[in-house]
Amino acid sequence: MTRFFITARSAPYWFLAPFLLLFAVFGLFPLLFSLGLAFARWEPTSGMGAMEWVGLENFVFALQDEWFWKSLGNTLWLGLASALPQHLIAVPLACALNGLHQRARNTLVGIYFMPYITSTVAIAILFSSLFSTDYGLINAGLKALRAVPGLDWLLPAQAIDWLNDPDRLKPAIATVVFWRFVGFNTVLYLAALQTIPRDLYEAATMDGAGRWQRFVYITLPGLKAMLLFGVTLSVIGSLQLFEEPFILTNGRGGNDQAGMTSAVYLYRLAFDFNDFGAASAMAWLLFALLALATWATQKAFGERA
Repeated sequence: MTRFFITARSAPYWFLAPFLLLFAVFGLFPLLFSLGLAFARWEPTSGMGAMEWVGLENFVFALQDEWFWKSLGNTLWLGLASALPQHLIAVPLACALNGLHQRARNTLVGIYFMPYITSTVAIAILFSSLFSTDYGLINAGLKALRAVPGLDWLLPAQAIDWLNDPDRLKPAIATVVFWRFVGFNTVLYLAALQTIPRDLYEAATMDGAGRWQRFVYITLPGLKAMLLFGVTLSVIGSLQLFEEPFILTNGRGGNDQAGMTSAVYLYRLAFDFNDFGAASAMAWLLFALLALATWATQKAFGERA
């Protein structure tokens, strides 16, 4: 019976049908529904019939909401503080790994890549313990360093309250994000390094080029496409930062809301205050900013990477 429905022309679409159906239900429908919510006022407990059209009111509210701008500022700060060191360290680290024996290189790659594939919740809980004021290993390490002659004046006399001090919370979150993704970027750049022909380095060496010149004129141009890819992923991930600040601050953003990112604020606005319309409008504004940031990143690397 099925042979009358499945032909050589329609067979690929039948095989794609399960994916297309799941994508329509769990991907396309929520996207279009959130777009509609951005122009409406709705509370889930009231039912679908209670949705009220408000036009651009949610967008006006978002642009005038000081907490939205504060969360956006926190997001940009955390993105810059965590993403920039990732790439500044990942590139030389990948170059160092590229010069090792294959067995040692593979072992180190597995170690560096481990934080990326580890559960974000587990990582955040681990760092919550590390940053603890009473028993955290970070404060214990600082206390041990204070005992070293000549270093006591550089370090604080008391244990640092990392997760409750607004000035310490952001560096703590940035450290977690950096630790999680630096290995991922290292693997990306190591893969790109292995595609650069060795003949280029040999010819440059014979012409008298030093190590720095080979890095600037051969390695960096060879990494340009992968750098664009890695930086673009960092830009997207930074504007979507949610799990680390949410868990480290118990979903509340910390004192003075120093750890409240845009994603955390959208979550609280929707599920704590039931303002799904304003949250949807802010999400689409964030999407527009994300598209602009991605375009700016591509322009910074040139239209052709």
